[in-house]
Amino acid sequence: MRHRFTYLILFVVLSCTSVLTAADATMPRWPGFEKSPWFEEQISYLQLEPKIRAIIVAPQPQRIMPEKPSRVILFTTPNGSTIEQTSGCQQKEGRDWHYDIQHIGAQHRKWQSLNQRENLILVCLEARGLSWPRWRASHPDNPKLIRKVIAEILNAIPLKKPQITLACHSGGGSFLWGFLNGSETIPEQVDRFVFMDANYSFSEAYGHGKKFLNWLKGDQKRTLVVLAYDDRNVLFRGKKVVSPTGGTFRATNRMLDRFRQDLKFTENRQGEFDTYSGLEGQIRLLVHTNDKNQILHTRLVGEMNGYLYAVTVETPAGAKFSFLNTPRVYTKWIQPEPFEQPEREHKN
Repeated sequence: MRHRFTYLILFVVLSCTSVLTAADATMPRWPGFEKSPWFEEQISYLQLEPKIRAIIVAPQPQRIMPEKPSRVILFTTPNGSTIEQTSGCQQKEGRDWHYDIQHIGAQHRKWQSLNQRENLILVCLEARGLSWPRWRASHPDNPKLIRKVIAEILNAIPLKKPQITLACHSGGGSFLWGFLNGSETIPEQVDRFVFMDANYSFSEAYGHGKKFLNWLKGDQKRTLVVLAYDDRNVLFRGKKVVSPTGGTFRATNRMLDRFRQDLKFTENRQGEFDTYSGLEGQIRLLVHTNDKNQILHTRLVGEMNGYLYAVTVETPAGAKFSFLNTPRVYTKWIQPEPFEQPEREHKN
C-alpha cells in the first residue's frame, strides 16, 4: 500500500511536469519575433526611421518572469560594424573579422546566466552607413529622433516599464550624446550609461556634466561607467591615431575635471587600469595605462570582457565575479553562426 501511494505521487508529479513543459513549449512568442536556432531566445528585426536597423534579443516567453523587474539594454554599434557583427559569432576561415571582436550577444547571455533578478532584453542599433556621427550630422533634429526611436523600440517589447541601460562603443557614443542633448533632464527610466572608448564628445557646452550629476544624485541606483585607454601616443602606419586634443583619454580627463568640481574621487589601480570612483561607486571611470602604446579600441570591449564588466559593476553579479581584463569568460555563449539579416532589409 505504501509503495502504491509513492507511485501515485510520482505519477502525479510527472504528469504535472509534462503538462507544464507542454504549456511552456506552446507559449506564444512576442508579435514579430522568431525563435533563435541556438539559444532559448526570441529575435526580432526592426526598421526604424530615419535609416536605422535594430535587432531585439529577448528570452523565450517561458523564461520571462513577470514578477521580476525587466531591463532593456540599448547598444549602439561602433563605426564600421553591423548589428550582426556587433552581436558576434564564432570565427572561422573566410569570415569577416568584425564578428569576433565585441561579442555583445555572448556577453549579454553570460550576464543573464548570472542575473536571476531581472529579465534582460538586448537591442543593438545600427545607422545606415555604419556611422552614428554621420547619421546625426545628416539629421539636425537628431535629439528628438533618438527619443522617438527609443519609444518605438520599447513599444515593440511587451513588458511593463523596464529599466533602460544605454551602452555604446566607439562612434556609437554619438547616439548617447544626441540622447543627452534632447532634454535638460535624463528620464527616470534610464539608470545606467556605459561608454566604451566612446566618450569623445563630452562637453560642458551642452551641459553634459550637470545633466549627469543631477541624474546620479536623484537615485543611488543610477550608474555611469566609462572605459577608455591612453591613446595619446598610439601609432597606426607611423601616424598618431588621435589628434593633439582628441581621443578618449583626454575626454575622460575632461569628465574628471568637471565632476571634481562637485565630487571627491577615490583613485586606485586595478590591474592595468587606473580607476576613478565617485558617489560611492555610482561613477566609475577606468583608463587602461597602455604602457605598450597598443591599439586597444576593440580589445577593451571583447577581449577584456569590457561590456560584461560595465553592465555588472555595482550589481550582485559584479560583486561576486571579477571580469575585467581576464580571458574571455563568455566563450560558451558565442553562437556558431551570425544572425541572418532578413532578405527584405538587404537594401537598408
